[in-house]
Amino acid sequence: MNPIVSLEDVSLRYHSIGGETSAVSHLSLSVQAGEFISIVGPSGCGKSTILSMLAGQLAPSEGSIYIGGTIGYMLQKDYLLQWRSIRSNALLGLEIQKKLTPENIAYVDTLLTQYGLGDFKNSLPNQLSGGMRQRAALIRTLAVRPDILLLDEPTTYLDIAYQVEILDLLTDLNKKRNTTILMVLHDINLSARYADYIFAMYQGRLEAQGAPLKIITPGLIKKIYGLDCQIIPDPVSRTPLVIPEGRHHKTIQA
Repeated sequence: MNPIVSLEDVSLRYHSIGGETSAVSHLSLSVQAGEFISIVGPSGCGKSTILSMLAGQLAPSEGSIYIGGTIGYMLQKDYLLQWRSIRSNALLGLEIQKKLTPENIAYVDTLLTQYGLGDFKNSLPNQLSGGMRQRAALIRTLAVRPDILLLDEPTTYLDIAYQVEILDLLTDLNKKRNTTILMVLHDINLSARYADYIFAMYQGRLEAQGAPLKIITPGLIKKIYGLDCQIIPDPVSRTPLVIPEGRHHKTIQA
């Protein structure tokens, strides 16, 4: 089966007065249609750079990128325009692409209702909670009906209840509409719970890839985060749950 997204030996280097910095080095990976992928790793390891290249915002220094469908890209911040209503913000992508057809407008109205924002469509962004704003940003991204959804830390700035809400919505999209999702997430436990497959990055390279149960080990966590930990089954999802150790919390020997 041909992948819907692939990177072949991709590198990205930045040049400055101080010299050359490698953001991503000789990266090869592929994504099948309908997969839910989470990209994890420490800050500065190249996670967001991958999404920026896939979205066409950055060009690789070398290597090739293949995209086999339309893309929707949701950044960390919602970037809602404060002077526009929630409905008007949700229609913005269609407006820019000159696709404000009656059918597409009706689709956005359906999404607003489906995602619990129908009664708030005329509100301004500063009148909504963080979770509601993220839902509005997601609707704006979905309005163009992308085949592939790129999400850069979609749960940033949200409390745990809103994090779960957004991730549940993404899972619905993936399971019910077969939307391919590539998501950067700092929380490896939420990544393990929601994603089918994980790309673990370290210093611009792909350190490990596979199903959460196969690759999330104390050795991997130690390698990419420098953190000692225990791995136990999540009591809800049975996916791997990383329990970190610190200087003040070490494993108690029986």
